[in-house]
Parts: sequence; structure tokens; C-alpha cells
Amino acid sequence: MSQLDTDRMKLRRWRAADREPFALLNREAAVMEFMPGLLSAEESDHLVDWIEAHFEEHGFGPWAAELRESEEFIGYIGLAIPRFQAAFTPCVEIAWRLASRYRGRGLATEGAYAVARDAFGVLEMPELVSFTVPANTRSRRVMEKLGMTHDSRDDFDHTLLPEGHSLRHHVLFRLARSR
Repeated sequence: MSQLDTDRMKLRRWRAADREPFALLNREAAVMEFMPGLLSAEESDHLVDWIEAHFEEHGFGPWAAELRESEEFIGYIGLAIPRFQAAFTPCVEIAWRLASRYRGRGLATEGAYAVARDAFGVLEMPELVSFTVPANTRSRRVMEKLGMTHDSRDDFDHTLLPEGHSLRHHVLFRLARSR
């Protein structure tokens, strides 16, 4: 599938023109608050390259999110296979990252609903996970709105972050495909 549509967005494959606004988004302190750090333009481009390779290898990935009305790139919403080891891996993560000026409008939830429907209905995935640091209440609310559940026994320390890092501890949410 080349695109997912919602009422207000197109979730589509990435274009060369997305790289610059994505790099700007990855330098926004508010967007990257719960990430290890801001990304340089080069690091942001490497992430887009990884996303495109993920699509090629797995047939799914984080979609570029575009507003239908203005065709403006606003971030990403989609699926990815995490690149680290944990008790719950291998798995498929549903994730989002939107420019801060689009927060509070329900866009992440709207896009995540479309991605979850596709993951369960078309891709026939048995389960999706999502994770973040405990303090990230915005993402946790999106996870809850999707119907994802949290069991503190699943919480984990992110292995890509060093011991003692303030963002190392994560909460895990799960959503199983309904039969």
C-alpha cells in the first residue's frame, strides 16, 4: 500500500522534500523532549534513510504525515521493528513524531488509529506495542485512546541508553488484534 488516508491527513511514503522539514522538527526541543537529544540534519537524513530501508525490507514503516488541506509535512506516524533487544522483542512498534505546532489537535491519535487498522486488518499483525518514558503524558494519552494497555511488569530499561540516563526507564503499552 502506498498511502493511508484519514479525515485530515495522508500517511504516505517519504519524499525528498520531506527531509528539510523533518530535520527542523528533529531540532525542536519540545518535540525531542523525551528523546536522548536533538538530531543534526545529517542524523535526521540517516533516520529517513533507515525508514525507507525499513519499508523496503518489511513492507511497512513510519509514514510521512501530511495535512490533506495544505499538503504540509507534519511528521511521521507508523510502524517499525525496534532496533534493540528487550524482553518483549521482536515486536512491531506503533510510533509518531509530529511538529510541536500540531500537538493537541488529535492528529497523532487519528493517524495511529489508521495505522493500527491497517496493521491488524491488512498486515494481520497479532499485536502492536508502544513505549515511552513515564513522564511523556502526551504519548501515553495517545496510547490509551488507541485502547493500548499498560502493565507495569512490562516496563523496561532501554538498552540503547546508558545506566543512569534520565530517559532509560520506559513504560510499555500493548494492543492485541481483536479476533
